[in-house]
This record gives sequence, C-alpha cells and structure tokens, in this order.
Amino acid sequence: MDMIGDIALLFRDSEALVIDKPMGLAVDPPRDGSDSVTARAAAWGLGYSEIPAPIHRLDRDTSGCLILARSIKAHRRLSRAFAEGRVEKLYYAIVAGQADATEGRIDMPLGKKSSAEAGWRIVPDRHGKASVTNWRLVESRGGYSLLALTPETGRTHQLRVHLASGLGLPIVGDSIYGGANGNARGMMLHAASIRLPRATKDDIAARAPMPPRFAALGFGDPDG
Repeated sequence: MDMIGDIALLFRDSEALVIDKPMGLAVDPPRDGSDSVTARAAAWGLGYSEIPAPIHRLDRDTSGCLILARSIKAHRRLSRAFAEGRVEKLYYAIVAGQADATEGRIDMPLGKKSSAEAGWRIVPDRHGKASVTNWRLVESRGGYSLLALTPETGRTHQLRVHLASGLGLPIVGDSIYGGANGNARGMMLHAASIRLPRATKDDIAARAPMPPRFAALGFGDPDG
C-alpha cells in the first residue's frame, strides 16, 4: 500500500487522491490548533503545484476514505457529484445492542441546535434538512452489533444521530450522541469505501480496510 507520510494512500490519479484518514485527525484545522488533513495536504502535491483539498468531510473521530481534489478545477467538477447525490458511500459502525430488524431505512430530517452551556449538536427536526440513511445488520456478538450504512444524503453527524435517535442504537464510543456508551478505543465509525462516477474517466473508487479498533471488539472485516 502506498503511503504519504504516515497516511495510507488508497487512490491516486491526475484529479484526485483518496486517503485512509485515521481516527483523531480532523479534516479542517481545529480551533485548538491541533493537526488536520488540510494542514498536512501542503506536502501532498506529489509533483503537482496545487495543494490537494478535501471535497467532503469526515468527523474527527471517524476513520476511512476521504477524497481530495488535486486542482481547483477538479474540486469544482467532483464536488458536483456530491451535490447531486451520485457518490456511493459505505460505512461500518459498531452499536450498543441489537436492532429489532435486519435492515431498514431511516428518513429523519436534521437540524442544528446550540446553547451557551452545551455548545452545538445535530438533532432530529421535522423542519430540518432531509436526511436518509439505509442500514443493514452484518453481525451481532457480545452485546454489540456491526451495521453496514449507506447514506443517501451527507449531513453533518447524520449517521451518528440517525443511529442514536432513529434506531435507538448509539455508536460505541460516540462522546456526543452515545450517552454513557463510552469506549476507550474511540468512536466505532469507519468510512469503508467510496465510489465517485466520472463521465470521461474511470470512477474514483477506494476501500479502506477495517481499523484494529473494530477487531478489538470481535468484528473482522466483512469485505476481507
């Protein structure tokens, strides 16, 4: 596997890079001044003069596939695929408990709520933005379940809120929406694969292997 520094490079061509973003690394520079993908990308030109820029976002504690455009023109073109809902994404999440069904569709609009005491968070809001997540049970063991998630929309914290509030099964290790459902290994949400179609080139397609923290809870890679 190719590497750029300590980051695995999953895909590379003239338009885009796909990296396996590690848990704990923010995409944009955090207010606390800690490390980020954007800060590191200045060293990822790989022979190009322009600095690669993320087309979409993953939460700081979500690992997995992240696409960066290698030019302003490519960023504009590839961003349209996201805006038009043409990008296929697969996530895996470990949740506490077991669902009543083996698969389902969560159609729950989301909005942003903020207060001086608690800061901001995303909440179910019937007047909010349309948000849809499809889910499938992969395996259950030891009081946990591994779910495969294919979102139709890409709202902030969508998967985390949909599982906690829509399914009643918070993601293990989610410090905001998981309540007492903590885990010292971190949040169990992983962007396992992504596919972005292009008109004149092969699809941008990549798969990020399951991180070790999933295996620590007894779940191997369903695609491996």
